[in-house]
Amino acid sequence: MKILIAYDGSSCADSALEDLRRAGLPRVAEAAVLSVSELWMPVVESAGAGEVRIVGALPASLEKAESLARRACERVQSYFPDWTVKAEARSGSPASVVIEKADEWRPDLIVVGSHGRPALGRFMLGSVSQKVVTEAHCSVRVARGGGSDAKTPARLLIGVDGSPDAEVAIRAVAARVWPANSKARVVIALDDVVSEVIDQIEGGRAWIHETIEAAGARLRAAGLTVSSQIRKGDPKSILPAEAESWGADCIFLGARGLNRFERFRLGSVSAATAARAHCSVEVVRLRGRAE
Repeated sequence: MKILIAYDGSSCADSALEDLRRAGLPRVAEAAVLSVSELWMPVVESAGAGEVRIVGALPASLEKAESLARRACERVQSYFPDWTVKAEARSGSPASVVIEKADEWRPDLIVVGSHGRPALGRFMLGSVSQKVVTEAHCSVRVARGGGSDAKTPARLLIGVDGSPDAEVAIRAVAARVWPANSKARVVIALDDVVSEVIDQIEGGRAWIHETIEAAGARLRAAGLTVSSQIRKGDPKSILPAEAESWGADCIFLGARGLNRFERFRLGSVSAATAARAHCSVEVVRLRGRAE
């Protein structure tokens, strides 16, 4: 497995490194830690009431990015002694550089934090993570570390809709190595349009249950304790809410959803879920296919 880790030295990036220990990743893997120095950093000053304003710009420091990458590389290596880990720094627009590196190196998974460090020129990395989630040609994990011990049983919520991409997400979860007694919850969220269409199709409701059962069987075969939920509502809201109420460590979902019922692509759902969730979100796609 090849894993590309974007790191900017922020607390969110540190949480993303910590989260790697809870991601079920293999004992042996190849990882690259990439830090990006923007070509220009804003110079800010206080404007009162906790606000700041930009008063100028300075060249960013590639040397600092290199130092950050090396530091993160050492930390990842300490977590995974059998991994091959290398550090790299580049200059440019963070999201574009991460995607460019991924296109060159072809990782199986990109790991990004949810927000970034202003000192590296980003007031909010949210826009970066969203761009990577949407445009990368491989799976992307928007990581939010919860501080749990690596050996604590994991709680994994998987959004499914019967699409091929959802099946890829199920396979990805089943292929990982999880702590003993870890749990998976399979969730199907049906908005009003899809629910109405399903009711008009012979065997539509049976198909939903068959989809859940097939996913559950694969996950149970991987040693996970499985439960399921059928919820009515917008998946963009249902998945983050269900994950929070259940105490999920991570949401897994496919990059694109079901078009059997002429639905819009799940790409918007995956991006919205990654932005709204209180836990880590892994958007799973076959390498080489973007939105």
